[in-house]
Amino acid sequence: MPEVLSLGLFVASIAIYTLKAGRNTLWFAAILVVLGVFVILNLTLYASNYFTGDGINDAVLYTLTNSLTGAGVSKYILPGIGIIATLVGMFGLLAWLLRRRWHRPHHFGYSLLAMVLALGSVDASPAFHQIAALVKSQTSEGDPDFKIYYKEPPKEIANPKLNLVYIYGESLERTYFNEQAFPNLAPELSALKKQGLDFSHTEQLPGTDYTIAGMVASQCGIPLFAPFDGNSASSMSTFFPQNTCLGDILKNSGYQNYFIQGANLRFAGKDVFLKSHGFDHLYGSEELKTMVDDPEYRNDWGFYDDTVLDEVWQKYEELSKQGKRFSLFTLTVDTHHPDGFVSRSCKRKNYDHDGKPNKTLSAVACSQEHVAQLIEKIKASPWFKNTVIVVSSDHLAMNNGAWKYLNEQQRNNLFFVIRGDQPEQRQIATKRNSMDNGATVLDMLGGGNYLGLGRSSLSGQSMSQVFLNTKEKILAWKPSVVHLWNFPRKIDRFTLDRTQNNVSFSGSTFRLPLLLKVGDKRVEPKLENEFSDPLRIQLANFAPNDDFVWFDTCYKMGRLWDPQLSLSTDLCMAQGQLGGEPQITRVEQDKWQGKVAIKQSVIDSDRYQHTVDLLKANDNDIRYQSDSFVFNVPGAPEAVKQFSGISRPESWGRWSNANLAPEVKIEYHQPLPEKFSLVITAKAFGPNANKPIPIRVGDSEQTLTLNKEVSTTTLHFTNPGHSKVLTITPPEPQDSNEGNILGHAPRKLGIGMVDIKVVKDEG
Repeated sequence: MPEVLSLGLFVASIAIYTLKAGRNTLWFAAILVVLGVFVILNLTLYASNYFTGDGINDAVLYTLTNSLTGAGVSKYILPGIGIIATLVGMFGLLAWLLRRRWHRPHHFGYSLLAMVLALGSVDASPAFHQIAALVKSQTSEGDPDFKIYYKEPPKEIANPKLNLVYIYGESLERTYFNEQAFPNLAPELSALKKQGLDFSHTEQLPGTDYTIAGMVASQCGIPLFAPFDGNSASSMSTFFPQNTCLGDILKNSGYQNYFIQGANLRFAGKDVFLKSHGFDHLYGSEELKTMVDDPEYRNDWGFYDDTVLDEVWQKYEELSKQGKRFSLFTLTVDTHHPDGFVSRSCKRKNYDHDGKPNKTLSAVACSQEHVAQLIEKIKASPWFKNTVIVVSSDHLAMNNGAWKYLNEQQRNNLFFVIRGDQPEQRQIATKRNSMDNGATVLDMLGGGNYLGLGRSSLSGQSMSQVFLNTKEKILAWKPSVVHLWNFPRKIDRFTLDRTQNNVSFSGSTFRLPLLLKVGDKRVEPKLENEFSDPLRIQLANFAPNDDFVWFDTCYKMGRLWDPQLSLSTDLCMAQGQLGGEPQITRVEQDKWQGKVAIKQSVIDSDRYQHTVDLLKANDNDIRYQSDSFVFNVPGAPEAVKQFSGISRPESWGRWSNANLAPEVKIEYHQPLPEKFSLVITAKAFGPNANKPIPIRVGDSEQTLTLNKEVSTTTLHFTNPGHSKVLTITPPEPQDSNEGNILGHAPRKLGIGMVDIKVVKDEG
């Protein structure tokens, strides 16, 4: 087995170097790095397998390079801590072992042998081969017959008559409905499945095996393969912009398209996908919290299924009464791995398997009950006769509490349809895949019977029937699918839209802020997300003569190349080279059509190094020219030496954060005036409102009272002791996730500061 061989080479490398190689710093460092790579690869494989059950695949890479906002991370905190602790421990142990025999003289031969074995352990590891296969699939030429089988659907339905309710069941695969494997697990939804068209052989293909991928497959008829180099799909404001998907066709046909789910829409870019393809009405956890009866009733991912599906019913009822043509898509979340969630309104809250309670199966039993209740409401309504109801799993379940039992069965995705206009009870065992779902629905609505690589299972032949090994064929088409993202090769003219927060050029649209590395035959977008460095850090890694275009807040560029813009929160564009003299343009219109004209200037190595140093400076070390401490930009005025107890900048200012320091302290380079006025613009958080807030300078103390709205107050101080330090002590800092960033711990907020100015009193 490759795992055994890889591990054996790893152990042999350690043993030979430890016992025979002797003391040499360079060889020690090199072998430690290679063996460390082995450890990281295998821990990555373990962590990926914990989520997917299928190792390091496209799902892992796509999720990590896209938005993780709204991810339900709490159940993964302990495993994550365990992996980090294991990684640190393994590196420490490796370093200790490799240094055990440093009293011996160095032996080149044994060092070389140990290195060869270490490299062999990496090469033999399954993790390395999985990553190599992903890289190869991105860079290969692809199978040229993709264009033969990929078909653009009709743009609209000629005579639309039916409304559509499409229910994605999170990980709700058809295997759960196997009565022999899971007796009486889903009685309510099983009964409804038998009342419609039940497509019993829907296989899962590569690129369709996680939520957003399942949605793309079912609505666009293609697998979700996205590029994972600098041209990351997550930088784009459009999603497969060249494709016509089900939502586009419905919108062109007069449908109002709605999507409702309990989790955050931003997670994995679902909002970008849906907005790009015909959905104008989106509701996720952020939108629903002002609509639901109990905003506090939530699980790790968002609102429970009973809450969400009740909102779906209310929207169905509202739109039906208005007589509008509509589609209503929804996605459940309670059956999300690893264990799922059981809502409080379920009749059955526990399901035993093999005589033991099983959390995952309990969540399945509960969630399917809510889906069945929604369908029963629609069927009992006067509008059912004009409705097509689709129930589909988004993908097969990932590694969860029922994983062992699922893998003992033949696994298929769920897909069944209940038609109000033409009731029909039939099981269709035709071999198909989830890319056929959209084409099948389109066929029922009176449109065409093909959609990308998908074919209607009522009147067409699925790719799963055309090819004996469909999975291999889909992977062979991967480069062709990636090409559909339509990444630009040049930038000349562009359109910047401040209201939509995006910039478009060469047929592609990207989110702001955006950094572009411009080459002769390639434009490489750089983006900011939860796992990337800020754009200024990415820019610092450019070569002195690399051409770039940078769209971002003016102050980020101003402190580098135009001090007059160092406090501006407007939008600017910079273009040029780091070793030259980049040009900055302030964007003054909401919609601006501009032109890129990068001037080639003389490259100066000292200027380049100075610029790189400024780009890499910590936010708190940044200094700007101003007589005020302006809190909505990083850093501080040049008069300030250092400060503490202040959180990161936000669009309005900054919060004090008692988790960083119990007080806000601002230390100036020079003593504050003997008599001065302190003009402070600020607001209070929570219980700090309307309470005295002490502000001290040396032995002088004044109190400030703030409410929850921003206000400006002037306080007068005497400073006979020539103190350099201003101290503000919020009375009751409170833990809060207000304005927090995914993965960051709660902050302990006291006051929100917009501006502080010291004015010397005359006389």
